[in-house]
Amino acid sequence: MSTTPMLKMTGITKRFPGVVANDSVDLTVLPGQVHTLLGENGAGKSTLMKILYGLYLPDEGTIELNGERVDITSPTDAIRQGIGMIHQHFMLVPTLTVAENVALGLGGRRGLADMRPIKARILEVSEHYGLHVDPDAYIWQLAVGERQRAEILKALYRDAELLVLDEPTAVLTPPEVDDLFVTLRQMQADGKGLIFISHKLHEVMDLSDEITVLRNGKVSGHTRPSESSREHLAELMVGRPVELTRTVLPQDAGDIQLAVDDLDVVGDRGNLAVKDLSIQVRSGEIVGVAGVSGNGQRELAEAIFGLRPVARGEVTIAGAPVASPAPDAVRSMGLSYVPEERMRDGAIGEFTVAENLMLVDYKTDPYTKNGLLNQSAIDERCERLTAEYRVKTPTIDTPTKNLSGGNIQKVVIAREFSCGATALVVAQPTRGVDIGAAEYIHERLLEQRADGAAILLISEDLDEVMELSDRIIVLLEGEIMGEVARADFNVNDIGLLMSGVTSTASTASA
Repeated sequence: MSTTPMLKMTGITKRFPGVVANDSVDLTVLPGQVHTLLGENGAGKSTLMKILYGLYLPDEGTIELNGERVDITSPTDAIRQGIGMIHQHFMLVPTLTVAENVALGLGGRRGLADMRPIKARILEVSEHYGLHVDPDAYIWQLAVGERQRAEILKALYRDAELLVLDEPTAVLTPPEVDDLFVTLRQMQADGKGLIFISHKLHEVMDLSDEITVLRNGKVSGHTRPSESSREHLAELMVGRPVELTRTVLPQDAGDIQLAVDDLDVVGDRGNLAVKDLSIQVRSGEIVGVAGVSGNGQRELAEAIFGLRPVARGEVTIAGAPVASPAPDAVRSMGLSYVPEERMRDGAIGEFTVAENLMLVDYKTDPYTKNGLLNQSAIDERCERLTAEYRVKTPTIDTPTKNLSGGNIQKVVIAREFSCGATALVVAQPTRGVDIGAAEYIHERLLEQRADGAAILLISEDLDEVMELSDRIIVLLEGEIMGEVARADFNVNDIGLLMSGVTSTASTASA
């Protein structure tokens, strides 16, 4: 590995009104090196990478590529300088083919007019890096892992020597992650520099050569996997010890509190998103639903909570069938819901923290008397909940949209967990929140389990599902591929189920 830096960012500072997003940050990447950038949400990772990619200009500091100072003023400029970025949310046009997406923006005679040389080059790059994607396939036809390969191909086609990978494993199954790491190691062998951004600490330890940790816009630590541990990295991120693994003690499950029987649910495109699905969740247990995004998880949750019609089958809460599916009716039967899109379905950004906390219970005694709101009782409850759930907010009258993502999620969870529900549907509870908030949310979920709630946990984070669940059900294209008991949890077996391969560890759900 060459010791001459491919990238050297020195003293990078970027200010926005009221906040210093990057404060004198240094980052050096060598050829053939995986340099991980680690930090909580809001730590400054995205701002630093947007500066590197020309989306922001730094207020202070310099950037050098291969020993020469450069000014990067746009993504086009970054691409011309040999920098590629693989975004977490893919930047592909679904109605175009892989080859057409690669060709977009190339200009000249290499545009969409003559695709033959482009396809030939795509096949050549695909073979070298193991990125097997059909150049003639439309993006909408591809699985998530294939779409990511198309994104990487697009960058490599443009001869990128330095690649930024922003949460590249967030939507992949474990086998797809393994395949991606093979590709990344081939890039290393070819001398390319990689900046890897991930919240998954075991991946960081497996893949990285160097690790730079940001906290509150500053570099809080620089280390290597051989000199560190997951616990040490978490502490550098958060500024305090973090419990990464927890012991979930077995406990006897009680009566069935939530059940779906032979459920069919139609998706937004008119397809059957959930097919003949049956699940039972008992008091005092967490049943995890694992699967890659887009395999019916959202439609299942919305159907249970009455937000989406049921085409066939039945939802039962506390032994009583849901006769007229609607959120109010379902809530009155004892079900609470934490939706995956907190700002679309879970909270109203313009409402205050207090108003969002009271969205469900404001009509009940003692918060309403004789048709009038009892403001003192409301204030007392909201102050108690914000303290109990560690919501960081200036006051309970602060607009919720002004809070961080993790604190907005805590507001939603405080409301849903505090209304005495016997059953909970919790979807993507820690998506987009930092490691400290995720730790706290997990604690509250396990408290609800200990208190006897029946919890259906839907998450695309397999580590989260395996850590918290008593049983795991794996969904693929809206159907149950298998059910795995906690004693049989194995990341490879569950990953295979997520990919559609049955395993001896799995049994069909009853």
